Amino acid sequence: MTLNILFFSITVKKREESLQEAIRNEIIEELYDQHKDRQVTAYHLM
Repeated sequence: MTLNILFFSITVKKREESLQEAIRNEIIEELYDQHKDRQVTAYHLM
């Protein structure tokens, strides 16, 4: 009788953002919110 066992060890580490990445993500989020507002406004006008 053969018993084969395979073990994996997975480590998840949170990646730190640089200042440039944080600024870029904030700008993207603001643009996304503005786009959502325009969509809602256009929907209510119909």
